[in-house]
Amino acid sequence: MTQGPARRSAAARPRRATGNVLDAAGWHRHATRRHSPNRDDRPPGTLITLLVVHGISLPPGQFGGDAVERLFTNRLDHAGHPDFAGLAGLRVSAHFFIRRNGALLQFVPCERRAWHAGVSSWRGRERCNDFSIGVELEGTDTHPYTARQYERLARLVRALRSRYPIADVAGHSDIAPGRKTDPGPAFDWRRLRALLRDAAR
Repeated sequence: MTQGPARRSAAARPRRATGNVLDAAGWHRHATRRHSPNRDDRPPGTLITLLVVHGISLPPGQFGGDAVERLFTNRLDHAGHPDFAGLAGLRVSAHFFIRRNGALLQFVPCERRAWHAGVSSWRGRERCNDFSIGVELEGTDTHPYTARQYERLARLVRALRSRYPIADVAGHSDIAPGRKTDPGPAFDWRRLRALLRDAAR
């Protein structure tokens, strides 16, 4: 989809207030909660200034199952698929997961640190988990993400920016170059920027 139709469709929808969708702990009031144990406290006094966009599907390229939820909650059956064997013992999570249909799930409250970034650096700062929020999109590096995912992500970015001083939105590949490739070339950064610009008008 080109940027023009994306802007028009976003502008045609009524804008909704975003300032009150997060509670004091940073839980999104309209997200389905799936509590992950893979979290801990952020360093005292740390400001949340970065949002990291990821892409994930389990098994790779298959959508709609519960494997991602199980991975983030340490309940994945590692014998259930050949691709799961290498994930045994992995303890990861994200704050949010956006399904292909735009459904929003939350695993970690924003005030806590989710284990989504691993070894990472952004603008000279290492340990991006400390100062970032991680958002996983159900997808692959090469499979186009859906319109509903872009719309949901844009609304989420706006809501988070109304609460936290988020200055940058980057991909996993940007904070871990050479180690990670997601959200991949299939992710349309111009489309996301257009949706965010339209909402600001």
